[in-house]
Amino acid sequence: MAGARLRDVGSILAASRVYQSAAAGPPGQPDFVNAAVLLETDLAPEALRARLRQIEAGLGRVRVDDKYAPRPIDLDLVLYDDLVMDTAPLSLPDPDLLVRPYLAVTIAELDPIGVHPVTGESLAAIAARLGGAALLVPRPDIDLGGGTA
Repeated sequence: MAGARLRDVGSILAASRVYQSAAAGPPGQPDFVNAAVLLETDLAPEALRARLRQIEAGLGRVRVDDKYAPRPIDLDLVLYDDLVMDTAPLSLPDPDLLVRPYLAVTIAELDPIGVHPVTGESLAAIAARLGGAALLVPRPDIDLGGGTA
């Protein structure tokens, strides 16, 4: 579903595998299911983020104050080429890329030799440092719904 809707904002050039992992935040929440896509778009980062929020709302997400609350969909802008910016409410690269294995592994699948624009580490090295796929369970039964371009 989300993959198909992302085609409305650009071309999906590649998609990572889908993984299941323990939820970030308080214990007792349902697991996360995560993937990453490489999207080519003409939208500026702020406009892209706004469109991602529209897609989330269209798929039933209601934002609440609790950032760890369960939700049906969560679309994040993690990297935008080598752009570095820190403005409310958008930071690029997403700081969680350096601490969340589900982000690092999925992003590294798309561009393992790519470099984090702040730290200079390769995306593959970040994924390996965070424990890589050891904390993630592949979910080949889940289709992103958008395919690749």
